[in-house]
Amino acid sequence: MDIDDPGDFIDLQQQAEQLTAEMDSGTDLPPVERTLQQILQAGERLLSRIAPVSQDATDVKASILLGTKGYDIPKISQKLEGLSAAKTYEPLEPVRDTDIQGFLKNERENALLAVIEQTRRSTFEETEQHHWECLENEWEREKQKILNALLGSGHETIDFQPETESFLTDTITMKGRSNLDEIEMAYAKQVYAYNEKVIGGSILPNLAEIFTDMAKTLDDKNVSDIWEMVSCMVNIPVAIGDNTLARRLDRKVQQAFVQNAKKYLEQTYTKFITNTISGNLQRALLGGVPGTYNMVRSYLNIRPVSPTHGGLEDGTVDGHPTWAMIYYCLRCGDLKAAQQVVQKTAHQLGDFSQFLQEYSSSRDYRLSHGTETKIHLQYRRVVKNSTDPFKKAVYCVIGQCDPNEDHAEIADKIDDYLWLKLSQIQTDPASTDDSTGDHFTLQKLQTLLYENYGESHFNGYQQPFLYFQVLVLTAQFEAAIEFLSRIEKLRCHAVHVALVLYQLKLLLLSHTSQAQLLSKEPADPAPIRRLNFARQIMMYTRKFEETDPRDALQYFYFLRELKTNQNENLFMTCVSELVRETKEYEMLLGCLEKDGSRRPGAVDKFQADTMKIIELVARDTEAKGAFEDAVRLYDLAKKPNKVLELLNHLLSQVVTQPSAPLSNKDRLKTLAHSIAERYRGQGLESTKSNTSSFYLLLDLLTFFDLYHEGSHEQALEVIRQLQILPWTADDVEHKVNSFRYYTDEIRRSLPDILLATMNMLYSQYKNTKNTAPQNPLSGKSQKEDGGKETFLNYLRSQARAMIMFAGMLPYRLPGDTNARLVQIEVLMN
Repeated sequence: MDIDDPGDFIDLQQQAEQLTAEMDSGTDLPPVERTLQQILQAGERLLSRIAPVSQDATDVKASILLGTKGYDIPKISQKLEGLSAAKTYEPLEPVRDTDIQGFLKNERENALLAVIEQTRRSTFEETEQHHWECLENEWEREKQKILNALLGSGHETIDFQPETESFLTDTITMKGRSNLDEIEMAYAKQVYAYNEKVIGGSILPNLAEIFTDMAKTLDDKNVSDIWEMVSCMVNIPVAIGDNTLARRLDRKVQQAFVQNAKKYLEQTYTKFITNTISGNLQRALLGGVPGTYNMVRSYLNIRPVSPTHGGLEDGTVDGHPTWAMIYYCLRCGDLKAAQQVVQKTAHQLGDFSQFLQEYSSSRDYRLSHGTETKIHLQYRRVVKNSTDPFKKAVYCVIGQCDPNEDHAEIADKIDDYLWLKLSQIQTDPASTDDSTGDHFTLQKLQTLLYENYGESHFNGYQQPFLYFQVLVLTAQFEAAIEFLSRIEKLRCHAVHVALVLYQLKLLLLSHTSQAQLLSKEPADPAPIRRLNFARQIMMYTRKFEETDPRDALQYFYFLRELKTNQNENLFMTCVSELVRETKEYEMLLGCLEKDGSRRPGAVDKFQADTMKIIELVARDTEAKGAFEDAVRLYDLAKKPNKVLELLNHLLSQVVTQPSAPLSNKDRLKTLAHSIAERYRGQGLESTKSNTSSFYLLLDLLTFFDLYHEGSHEQALEVIRQLQILPWTADDVEHKVNSFRYYTDEIRRSLPDILLATMNMLYSQYKNTKNTAPQNPLSGKSQKEDGGKETFLNYLRSQARAMIMFAGMLPYRLPGDTNARLVQIEVLMN
């Protein structure tokens, strides 16, 4: 065919047009209704729109436009080129020496740049330092938490290969019953009763006496001895001031400690002699007037003094060595009985009767300076070389002579050794200040027993009660508590001894809650140690806080006056961690009734600021990422703004998902609706942005539920009423401006809203093309009034408005969203 022939070309054109008219693609795409000439013209128009414009033409147009506004393009270009800033803060290049103005300008700019660079470096250094400090603090808290969990688990050793059966048994036991044993439960009952009186504001009982009475019911002599010892030691003058260290170092308090320790040792020794006599009444030949004198005489009848010990230098009394009789009377704490012995042999003892008389009449059991000098001289010249160990011991007690002498011949037990050493302690101001002289102070005895001898010397783990006694009777309470805490079976006793001392303000506390259980501060005199009381309580409660959270609260209540390193109330902090660990929100913090009132929880009985505690728990829960629990806690704390803020965050993540039973969306939707109904009824309000976003998200939940259920007509009606999207081209700009005021939670849902709406419009478009439903615009059949095409154009205009809206939004939509929107819009043309 010769295409140069015009007739042939016209025939070819007519055949192409006929083929085009008869062509049926079989798809939903509209048929092509343009001729080849129209297609050619449309292509030329499109080419003219996308053809690149030369740079010169662009510059000319820009110059004309800006020139009409009064701008000089060449000058502006020069200024813009001169505004190029360096990317680093390096000093500027020096200028010539002859250019003074340039030199000064350069120096000024260099100085500014140097300050900026220095500030930048210091800022980075401070930020990095703060970052590492935060990490270290967080790691310290985690280490403490892990250690507390390990020590509170009830196992002294950790088995890294547990058997499955035993693990399941332990789990069932933990969840099925209390982890408190009988002794711990007995202590917990007393703590509960004591706290009840503290909260009630009544006269506080003596906590030490309460535990002492309780220990007598346990049928354990060692435990009873612990509490008798503690009760005796804490009987000291009333505290003045809050400085525990100053009080512990006070002369009168130390003197009270020494006298109390001696009194306890004398009482226990009297009981020992009495029991010995009761078991040997025939040999004892008790008889006579009841009293210490006859008791000592009877005891020596049973256990006479060995000839190897001497004791016959100054005669006998009732057949027993005089000095032995005096020593045992002093050992029982009865000075009158000792004077009775002295009176019977006064002619043989020289000046000693005067010494004993002055010693007995002294309030603090001290001789005058002159008498003390005299007895010391007599001891060095005569008594020290005596063969009678009882005579040397009596002189050392009465005259406080030779504190380095151990008196091993008669002090063969630790009780006798402690009594002799305590009797030689001098607590007057002159002796206390003399740390290098011969004065024997309580600090020197503490150092001797704790640092020089130590735990291994007394076989601490084999004889824990003995070593505990050594530390307590020398007023080393913190070390005694820490030692007993290391033994699992005795830890509960140590904790409650610490409670007694803490309540009496006798316990030296660590300066930080992250310190070791027993620590030493550089400024404290030796051998002072400090106890991390808070850590000990948390270690103890870790064992049973999951099964007995109410009892754990009772122990945490003792921490109400302490602060954490972040200056937060330690009681509130512990309660927060307890709630988060056990998740017993309703039992501990209470719950909301239908009318919005809060039913009290276990924390309310402590008369603390419960709402502040709940808010703290909510903040900690939010910080851990448990947002759903944090919503309920903030709701309980009457913080509607935080409730809606977190709910908006949670709902925005699930609002577009299909609903399913027991799903996150279903649970959050139920929670959100219940809160919305209550807030409407009670008139609780949050910020305007949170409130509007919350209720809009609730409506969007309804919209997407209808969409996923296939109820497109109802879903479109809901989205039209929300007025988020434009439905005509005239509304696009207004909706774009309104979009700027939406929160991020709404903005994140917009791509799915657009896609869902476009899908429903396209679904209506297809249904309209394939059927002839009633025209929603006229109410008549589309075949009757020819409204089918009108309705299709109506749907197309809505889709074009959506595309325009998506393109003008100041928000970056996902790339696939734009592509899908355009694809759907193309299918509708």
